[in-house]
Amino acid sequence: MSRYPRARRVYGQNLLVDPSAIRRVADAAALHRADLVVEVGAGRGALTAELLRRAGQVVAYEVDPGLAAALPRRAGLTVCTGDFLAAPVPGGPFDVVGNIPYALTSAVVAWCLDAATLRSATLLTQLEYARKRTGDYGRWSRLTVETWPEFEWRLAGRVPRGAFRPVPGVDGGILRLTRRAEGLVPAGRLGRYRSMVSLGFGGVGGSLLASLSRRYPPARVAGAFRALRLDAATPVGLVWPEQWLTLFRLLEFARR
Repeated sequence: MSRYPRARRVYGQNLLVDPSAIRRVADAAALHRADLVVEVGAGRGALTAELLRRAGQVVAYEVDPGLAAALPRRAGLTVCTGDFLAAPVPGGPFDVVGNIPYALTSAVVAWCLDAATLRSATLLTQLEYARKRTGDYGRWSRLTVETWPEFEWRLAGRVPRGAFRPVPGVDGGILRLTRRAEGLVPAGRLGRYRSMVSLGFGGVGGSLLASLSRRYPPARVAGAFRALRLDAATPVGLVWPEQWLTLFRLLEFARR
């Protein structure tokens, strides 16, 4: 059995083989020579080699023992045979880059969001997922809004499905997660912000305005909507992250 079908069948991998697409992913990562990069799913090492040309040190995780053993050993490269999701978080600043198995996208993103020393993550995901998380459909997901004070979510490019082997059924999207140098909500109030977003997306009350009015004085909520020129019937997914931040400031800080 050839490596490509085996990788797809056993590990859910679609290896990135197109040189221009590989450069596009590496460009989106915006790496520097002093950077430490953790790669998710090194595969046959095509993206790994490009990352090594740009970063000082690459730690490449590959769960397929055969593929991991075949990766060429080079200066600055550490190959780890195993599951990236079980990887320890580096003690200092680092970046994640990877062409990740689509079935593990949510788990990989969660790992990145939980990693305290992560600076950025550049992940090649299904295009639909990348568009959904970055508001490219004109709607915003709960996860994006909840983490917006700490992370910027951006669609950094598209990769046609023909750039992979085996060829998947859908195109890929380059999802770029960047930790903000300064949070948009004070660290001590992030819990309250996330709780407000959870309440709003929970749908209790029938609308965002009604949901928020269960916690905050209805007149104050109505006033905040007027200040933002938000229609009371606006679906929760159409409220931009910046509008959520303003709602939080108007509703929470006015309580003092």
